[in-house]
Amino acid sequence: MTTSVERPGVEISIDHSVLHIELNRPRQKNALNVEAVGIIVDALERASTDDTLRAVRISGRGGNFCSGADWVASNSNRDERPRTGSLQRRTPLQAHRIIELLVGIQLPVMCVVQGWAAGLGCQIALASDFTVATDSSRFWEPFLSRGFSPDSGATWLVPRLIGVARAREFLMLGRELSGGEAASCGLIYRSVPDSEIEAEAGRLLQQLSSTATVAMGLTKRCIARSLQSGLTEAMENESFALELSSRSRDFKEGLLAFQESRAADFQGR
Repeated sequence: MTTSVERPGVEISIDHSVLHIELNRPRQKNALNVEAVGIIVDALERASTDDTLRAVRISGRGGNFCSGADWVASNSNRDERPRTGSLQRRTPLQAHRIIELLVGIQLPVMCVVQGWAAGLGCQIALASDFTVATDSSRFWEPFLSRGFSPDSGATWLVPRLIGVARAREFLMLGRELSGGEAASCGLIYRSVPDSEIEAEAGRLLQQLSSTATVAMGLTKRCIARSLQSGLTEAMENESFALELSSRSRDFKEGLLAFQESRAADFQGR
């Protein structure tokens, strides 16, 4: 069953238990305005409690993934300077909320990057569990070159993915990385020739959407928690996850498939 709702700047659809989020402002290189951010946040919040979903796919239309937050649109209707603290109050409920949901949702998230992934667009790609990019795509953190500091989790995500020294180069010197370079240094999951991106994304999405969804979500949660804890706490989290996942239907199917020497047919339950 396929359902699709196209709203300004982004198309939300569900197809075969996969939530598809497609950015759709190609003339602006899919820069995200406030309305589009709200739509994405709403879709991810709903997906967090939708037991019919197995995975999330995020992509952009028109040759680019996302060039970041649309500051021009966000400020074009302002006749005066925003009140002090405006960004501090709003950002946690907008751009930052997207990153929290991508990291926290107990579904595997795949991001497909072609062209530019800059600023907030780069953070969305890095917060996703598996980002597949074309070799020619470009990852860029343009914050300092525009006179302000990084946001949307950049200073948390990047050092954890590629280490502090490379993070300084990427965030503080604003070095652009191709898709191939991003994959080589561990910033993203994989890059492929431009002509192979859809086939590679399709293969990965099929794998993610047919896995044991409960166990996958709990494993994702444990990985995220382990980055903020010691070994003992990490193993305690693993114990709770093991208790929950071993009570799922997919666990029983996995055992039966092993006994019968066949591939498991997981249903995400």
